[in-house]
Amino acid sequence: MNFEEHVGKFLLAAAGIEVPDGEVATSAETAAGIAARLGPCVVKAQVAAGGRGKAGGIRTADGAEAARAAANALLGASIGGHPVERVLVERRVATARELYAAILMDAESEGPLILVSARGGMEVEEIAGRHPDALIRFPLDVRKGIEAPEIAVRLADGSIWGLQHQMSDVLARLYQVFVRNDAELLEVNPLALTVDSRLVALDCKLVLDDAAIPRRPELAALGTPEPKAPLEAQAAGHGLKFIELDGNVGVLANGAGLTMTTMDAIRHYGGAPANFLEIGGEAYRLAKPALEIVLANPRTRSLVVNFCGAFARTDVMTEGVVEAWQQLRPGVPVFFSIHGTGEDEAIALVRERLGIEPFDLMDDAVKAAVEAAT
Repeated sequence: MNFEEHVGKFLLAAAGIEVPDGEVATSAETAAGIAARLGPCVVKAQVAAGGRGKAGGIRTADGAEAARAAANALLGASIGGHPVERVLVERRVATARELYAAILMDAESEGPLILVSARGGMEVEEIAGRHPDALIRFPLDVRKGIEAPEIAVRLADGSIWGLQHQMSDVLARLYQVFVRNDAELLEVNPLALTVDSRLVALDCKLVLDDAAIPRRPELAALGTPEPKAPLEAQAAGHGLKFIELDGNVGVLANGAGLTMTTMDAIRHYGGAPANFLEIGGEAYRLAKPALEIVLANPRTRSLVVNFCGAFARTDVMTEGVVEAWQQLRPGVPVFFSIHGTGEDEAIALVRERLGIEPFDLMDDAVKAAVEAAT
C-alpha cells in the first residue's frame, strides 16, 4: 500500500527527522491562508505516484495569491492516474545540496537494504544508471539492526564528506520508521543539506507491506491503494487475487506458488502470461467467476489449468472448473495438468465431460498453450 507524502513526513517528524513546516489543504482558499503564514512556499500535489515534479505537480509560490493559483491548478487534476484531492503547502527551504536516502526490502540480501547517494533529486535514477558507484549500499542484518558508526565510516568512503555523522543519525531514525511501520520502502528524495548545514527531508515515499495491513489498521486507513483495473476490481469483489498482464496465455492454478511457477514456465517456453490469478482451494466454489475474469481479457488466446493438491483435492477443484467450462462454453483452447490427491478422478472428469486429455507433465501443457496462442 502506498501513501501520500504528508503521511510519510508525519512519521519522519515523529521520529526526529526534520521536515519543512507545512500543512495540507483541500481548497485553494485554505492553501492561500497557509502560504500567508509561511511566506515563500512550495505547493505539492498529494498523490501516491512518482514523477510529480516532471508532471507539473510541484509548484513554487512567493505568497498567498501565487499559492492560491497553484492550488487551483492542481486540485482536481490527475497525475499518474490519481486524482489530486489535496495539496501540501510547505515553507520553502534554502538548499545547498540534494542527497538521497532510502531503505527497502532487498531480495538479494533477503533483508533491509539502505541506499545513500550524494546525488539526489528528480534525476537520481538516471544518475544511478550512469554511475552505479554513486549509490552506497548497506545490507542490514535484522537481528543486529543498524550500526551508525559503521555507516559513518562507509559514508566517508563514499565521498559524503563532513556529513557522515549527521547522515548516520538520519539513517538510524529512518530505520526506526521503516521497522515500526512494516514498510517495504521508505525513501527520502531529496534529503536536503540546507545553507545552514541542516538535513531536511523535502519529500517522502512510504510503501507498506500489504501483509502488514491487518497489523497496522490506523496507518492503512491513511493509505492510497493502487487504482484497480476493471477486471482486477471485479476479481476483488469475489475475493480473488487477480492481476491483468500483457501476455496471451491465461493461467488458472491453485495457490500463488503454483501460479508463479506456471507463469515462469510460460515465459521459459517463449510465451507471455495474460494474468496472475490465485484461486487456492476455492476452485470448486469460485471456478465460474474466475474463468469469466480470465477469459474476459481480450488478449487471452489459450488457457492453462494447473492443479496440484495435497490437502485440497484436485477432483473437487477440477469439477468446479469443468462445470463452469460447460456453462460458459468459451472458444479458447484449454490445456490441463493435474497432480495430487484425487488426480485419477479429476483426469477422468476432464476426459469424460470435456473430451480433453490432460497432460502428464506441466511443461507439456504449458508448451501446448504457448503454441496455441501464437
